Amino acid sequence: MALRLIKWLLLKRDRLGMNMRATRMALAGTSALAVVWLSHAATLAQTAAPAPSAPQAAPPTEPAAPAPPAAGQAPAEPAPSQTAPAPAAGPQATPNAPAEIDMPQVTVEGRQPKPARRAARSEPSRRSTTVAAPLPGPTPPLAPTSRFNQPFAPLSTIGSNQIQTGSSNGGFGSLFTNMPGATSAGLATESSRPILRGLSDAKVRIQENGVGAVDVSDIAQDHAVPIDPLAIQKVDVIRGPGALRFGSQAVGGVVDVNNNRIPTAAPLGGMAAELRSGVTSVNKGWESGLLLDAGGRNAAVHADIYGRSSSDYSVPSYPYLVPPIPAPAFNGKQPNSASQNAGAAIGGSWLFDGGYAGIAVSRFTSDYYVPGIATADARQHNDLEQTKISSKGEYRPDASVLAAIRYWTGYSEYRHDETVLATTGFQEIAATFKNRQTEGKLEFELAPFATPIGALTSIFGAQGAYQQLDTEGQAILLPAQTGTAAAYFLNEVRHTDTLRTQLAGRIEGVNVAGTAFTFPPNFLPPPDEPGRATAKLDFMPKSVSFGIIKDLPSSLVASLTLQRIERAPRALELFAQGPDGSEKTFKIGNPNLGIETAQTAEIGLKRTDGDFRFAANAYYTSYDKFIFSRATGIFCQETFASCGAGTDYIQVNYDQRDATFRGGELAWQWDAAQLGNGTLGLDGQYDVVRATFTDGSNVPRIPPMRLGGGVYWRNDNWFARVGVLHAFAQNDIPQFDTPTAGYDLVKVQLEHRKFWRDSPWGAVEVATGVVGDNLLNANIRNSVQFHKDEILQPGRGLKLFLNVKYGVDRPSGPPGTWIGTARRPAGNGYYKSPALEAVAWNWAGIYAGGNVGYLRGEGVTNAAFSDVATGTSLAGARLSSTHDTASIGGQAGYNWTSGRMLAGIEGDFEYRNQRGSSATVCSGNICNPALAPLDATVTASLDYRLGWAASVRGRVGTLVTPDLLAYATAGVPFGKITTSTAVAGFDNAGVATTASLDRHLYRFGWAVSAGFETRLTGNWTAKLEYLHMDFGSMRSTPPVAVNTAVAFDANTRVTSDGVRIGMNYRFGGGAIIAD
Repeated sequence: MALRLIKWLLLKRDRLGMNMRATRMALAGTSALAVVWLSHAATLAQTAAPAPSAPQAAPPTEPAAPAPPAAGQAPAEPAPSQTAPAPAAGPQATPNAPAEIDMPQVTVEGRQPKPARRAARSEPSRRSTTVAAPLPGPTPPLAPTSRFNQPFAPLSTIGSNQIQTGSSNGGFGSLFTNMPGATSAGLATESSRPILRGLSDAKVRIQENGVGAVDVSDIAQDHAVPIDPLAIQKVDVIRGPGALRFGSQAVGGVVDVNNNRIPTAAPLGGMAAELRSGVTSVNKGWESGLLLDAGGRNAAVHADIYGRSSSDYSVPSYPYLVPPIPAPAFNGKQPNSASQNAGAAIGGSWLFDGGYAGIAVSRFTSDYYVPGIATADARQHNDLEQTKISSKGEYRPDASVLAAIRYWTGYSEYRHDETVLATTGFQEIAATFKNRQTEGKLEFELAPFATPIGALTSIFGAQGAYQQLDTEGQAILLPAQTGTAAAYFLNEVRHTDTLRTQLAGRIEGVNVAGTAFTFPPNFLPPPDEPGRATAKLDFMPKSVSFGIIKDLPSSLVASLTLQRIERAPRALELFAQGPDGSEKTFKIGNPNLGIETAQTAEIGLKRTDGDFRFAANAYYTSYDKFIFSRATGIFCQETFASCGAGTDYIQVNYDQRDATFRGGELAWQWDAAQLGNGTLGLDGQYDVVRATFTDGSNVPRIPPMRLGGGVYWRNDNWFARVGVLHAFAQNDIPQFDTPTAGYDLVKVQLEHRKFWRDSPWGAVEVATGVVGDNLLNANIRNSVQFHKDEILQPGRGLKLFLNVKYGVDRPSGPPGTWIGTARRPAGNGYYKSPALEAVAWNWAGIYAGGNVGYLRGEGVTNAAFSDVATGTSLAGARLSSTHDTASIGGQAGYNWTSGRMLAGIEGDFEYRNQRGSSATVCSGNICNPALAPLDATVTASLDYRLGWAASVRGRVGTLVTPDLLAYATAGVPFGKITTSTAVAGFDNAGVATTASLDRHLYRFGWAVSAGFETRLTGNWTAKLEYLHMDFGSMRSTPPVAVNTAVAFDANTRVTSDGVRIGMNYRFGGGAIIAD
């Protein structure tokens, strides 16, 4: 049955590959229809008769929440029940997050009457103790995301409260740098990617809301993960049986990011918002992000916008161990390490009896510089952009057999340009990577039923994906396509109240198509050019994972995991060829690679209650045909013909060998004594991984052994900690690598958190703090990083941060990071915001109107002329074209109100005649010197036009007076941009030639606005707002005329800034107030 399903999905996948454009348009159309549907549905719900004021019935599978205890009385233990109690609330639980649920990551309540949907309160199932963090970096709390008491394999979690107190330097991977059993690697701080137990790249899957991150970060260490920590609410690292639901990376782990862009519940009180901001001294950086959730009854929406910027970061000493001659001057900075990025997203869900369905659109952009001797000299920076459309949903029918049906789908377009400074002094694009990917998954959960060995719960599912990877310029592989179709199951048997087992299996059909290269066995010329042929390779990896977990006396929990995991090779490992200018490697793929097999045994013991808590794990993995990149000891230039005589690029070849990984992790916390009105405690961590091949040689790029500890003091509002993490020297290195010295990382953290239940704007929580990192100003080099001898990690620095949460029903818990769960203050858990003075007018409900505006559009173009034969840059220019124009359009939206605060969603469309023209000239003596004395000048002209634009944006505001609203919006715009490029020059015989290229592109981007809206009369309002839109960059490369020596390439970024005035009519609705 599974094989038939695989074959059927493979056929569908092949058809999907031929219809990528149709898929993109269908998803975009679905997004627009979903927004209209959600707005209409919400309007009907808002105008419906109010629900009775009787308390909402709890789902039959959840026990009723106990009444608050009397003052000075300890909370009562929950009464015994045939159903498992709800899990204890984790310290990172957010008031607007869905309740913790079954084996999957999300769920909804069963069928109920139709009062306003609210996020369920998280009540602790038993008394527990809050403790502080043991590490200089984020420590994995052990609160599971399943209703089952404990996960089988270690589940590491990074909550939103840990993100701002973690590393002040870097992108997504920096969250894992000091976590036990994990670290990160990347040439740039913004391109860091997690490494789990010494495994990286294709061995670690990164996904966002259940759908793959869709990037090229597993190809090279200068490629970034398009996920910003400022938009994250929680990150889980999933291993063992549960990981096979998502992919075949169960050994390293699945990194699952949740940012609530597709809401599964409406927030308490109708809306919730969070502001995250900070400044850093080591790189003169700043960061800021705003997250908004709103909804009620049958609809919920989410919007977020964020940005960060930094200069070159400070380092303790000269960064180059072997500097070039002449050596660059040292100014106390790591050269070429600045970065900036920004992004926005908007999503919404329809909440119905027994389920939900939602859709989200997000946009991520980043421009970061890549440190290193060669990349700093070339001033290389990577300009990245990604647009993603995703959807997911769940339905729980009233059926005796089927408990739930869930789906996840996503489509993404990713691109980054690697821009360098050419020899002629202008910037050119050296390489371009494009990744378009579609992914979908459907699964069924069966209702638990009795068996002779215990209650059995089962999940069955199917998953498919298609990836189109395109490259241009000096890329390390030619275009390739990968299709995957998979089927999986996950079974759990609860034998007794203290013993459970879990069994999971997965089978995949993987097809990888591309261009395979044949190199000589000694990887040296001749021939000067390797042979090439079109290849289409098929693999069928099969995996199985089994786990046992046993509750022991004294709150101890023991676990055992046994698994056999197979993984198919990726396109890079099979088809790589050529130089990587950032890593300075000349990569050679191996089309003869087979399936990689890992056999793992892991044991664990943990205790999450009491004054002393810990988590310990030890594992042993035996690999058959472990895939890795092996340095050959040969140096090359930019072509294979130069290998053996070159000096700039070290040659690496993808190979397979049997290998063994063994290691372990330990984290512990001890509340030693009461001191003043708080608790004084100690904490510690230890992790080690040792990886060797069967001949005893070392696996490359393995992190060092680390040992750390700290002292903390905390109470309900304050947290202070001093800690040190010692990394031992890494001398277990392969041939052609160099040792890495050890270091001591000292970190100090001071945080204060305050909760106001009755502020004028409603319930607000404010957290402020300071984090001191690398206070000894130690020289830190990352042993898992390419060019570690050229790149130092940031030196001594301070980070000041501010976090403001609005709409929380109660405090998040004492500050800090916990092993175990947090004790929450007693109380009713719900907050009813103070009502405005009684007036006949309110802002809630659906509205529509029109607008007119005046805007300035700008198109900034990087243009370059190059030699057709050699690709050498000849000339270039940076051009800018601005145009002022008027706009006219309309808008419609929906508002929710709570007290003085307002949140909503708005869509708009406007006609605008934004356009621009520019031109550049390359003189004949530069572009066509062979035609002298003929003045063979080459002229290029560029035109663009943006005739219309639409956007979907989230809106948040506050009432200055009952009739005056101040607001800001953020979201995703889209429009159709037409570009026209023409090149006039001469061929090699001196005959005039012309070449042109016209493109019609539908582009997504990001948008922000701010303004005021005031009531005029009746239900009419007027508004004045400023609006900025950024549609990203478009590349235009006209075809080269026959017998022409010069090629032309241009990259244009389109933006607009404008002021609009408008009028709206409100059709009705009411304020959403928490019950």
